[in-house]
Amino acid sequence: MNTKANCSEVAHRVLPRVEWHMLKIVTYNIHKGFSHFNRRVVLHELRDRLRELDADILFLQEVQGAHSSHSGNFQDYPEGAQHDFIAEALWSHSAYGKNSVYEAGHHGNAIISRFPILRSLNTDVSAHRFESRGLLHCEIDIAGKQVHCLCAHFGLFAKGKRAQTATLIDYVRKHIPPDAPLIVAGDFNDWRNKMSREMEDKLSMQDVFHVYTGRPARSYPASLPLLRLDRIYVRGFAVLHCDVHIGGAWKRLSDHAALSAQLE
Repeated sequence: MNTKANCSEVAHRVLPRVEWHMLKIVTYNIHKGFSHFNRRVVLHELRDRLRELDADILFLQEVQGAHSSHSGNFQDYPEGAQHDFIAEALWSHSAYGKNSVYEAGHHGNAIISRFPILRSLNTDVSAHRFESRGLLHCEIDIAGKQVHCLCAHFGLFAKGKRAQTATLIDYVRKHIPPDAPLIVAGDFNDWRNKMSREMEDKLSMQDVFHVYTGRPARSYPASLPLLRLDRIYVRGFAVLHCDVHIGGAWKRLSDHAALSAQLE
């Protein structure tokens, strides 16, 4: 597999130092801001629901970085990148990893944070030319403590997922100190739960829902979740609480459910 990376330094303002004990995170495949089957634009409502969760760090997949025709074709479609629109006025820091590029624009993963993002790196982990997938790594300063956050979107096919999992494990071993706090979250399309054992055996990481409830969360489809596609893995944290956000307004948004976790 060919892998390639592009680095980007993320501008940030300095926040006052505070004592930090707990962290709330969310992972969500936002389906490019469209409802299931692309019936309507839901980006405004999606932003409202995410703001209600009041998370400190968001791990987002299928984020539209740019599209040349959406603003002309859909009423009230926001200008600019979707992660900037979601973060506006609430989260001060964000990083975007461009994965899939096409004539009209591009989409990928994004990490949005209340805390300064010191560095970001996006790595192409595509297994073949039909699925463009990526791994976005941000180093975040939380009250003087450096926390490593990886947002991932893996492919649909078993062979590709095995290769992407191996790439992720190798990347963490090479680039992240073994004693550093680490969060890996995203859409892994792991309905057979093949990944969790490797993450625990090779990286000492645990799925937060497995810790809290005894099994990974069902997250797809959002209207009636049956498959366990999305994950939050942690190392160096205690898990205080987890939620799968379904029902009500959530089922009218993405085809995936949002997952959240309260960490200590």
